[in-house]
Amino acid sequence: MTLDPSYLEYPMRRRGMDHDSYPYSALPTRPPLHWPDARLLQIWPVISLEYFPMVPSDTPFRAPGHMQTAYPDYRHYTAREYGTRIGIFRLLDAFEAVGARVSIACNSAIAQRYPALLETILAGGHEIIAHATDMNATIASGMPAGAEAAIIHESVETLQRLTGQRLRGWLSIARSQSFDTPRLLAEAGIEYMCDWVNDELPYDFATPAGSIVNIPLNHELSDRQIINVQQQSVDSYAQQIEDAAAWLLAEAEAGGGRMLPLHLTPYIMGLPYRIDAFDQLVRRLAALPGAGFATGADILNAWKARQ
Repeated sequence: MTLDPSYLEYPMRRRGMDHDSYPYSALPTRPPLHWPDARLLQIWPVISLEYFPMVPSDTPFRAPGHMQTAYPDYRHYTAREYGTRIGIFRLLDAFEAVGARVSIACNSAIAQRYPALLETILAGGHEIIAHATDMNATIASGMPAGAEAAIIHESVETLQRLTGQRLRGWLSIARSQSFDTPRLLAEAGIEYMCDWVNDELPYDFATPAGSIVNIPLNHELSDRQIINVQQQSVDSYAQQIEDAAAWLLAEAEAGGGRMLPLHLTPYIMGLPYRIDAFDQLVRRLAALPGAGFATGADILNAWKARQ
């Protein structure tokens, strides 16, 4: 039996990129990027506030960190709920001690279930990023027609209604997208997404519904990856973050502004045996000459105003 020729046909197959969403761009060849106030390094903290339903969905895939053992899985459920009861407040205290505003990637279920927590975040001047409805709302190609659009619409609409703000950013669960996600986000009025991690600076991303900016949220430097997956200590985490900041500042001196994302999880970093080291890390980062904290919206504004 011969293979149907259609399996080998792909109209975008060519040298270079196999899509028209953005052009290939090597960082050393770009014009220098200048951040406001002559800042060299934008440090971008993103705290994920996640609601894990007791019974996980494996369609299209199970979200990282979801329930693992026989249900009801109270051990993992309550360990994650620790983040909304204790961990998030420790993280906010660490940033507010240095006057930093951060981005909060929030499931809309969190805003519905914990209105007092939402009020605390908004009172601190922090930014809300849409992060789907709950941790069963994973996205991938092959979903039923309309299902992904419904997740995006419900998440964005609910968060906008409860915050009274127009949301500008989106983070997918596990940074996973379908072929349609960027278009659907643009149609929903979202201005930037955080899912594509192929760069260290923002870039414009074309969709059939118009342009959206991708601000890459590095996964390798996340607390989940370093502390939970790689089983390293919080001191090792802090050293790696400081090493990254030092390297990026040195690059920025010669090559233009740089960006350092800090992806944080309250039930991981907010534990009492980690928060002291993290608090001290935040203070050291705040004292770095040429560096400062920013929200995703701050970075987006600077990116759009660069010309």
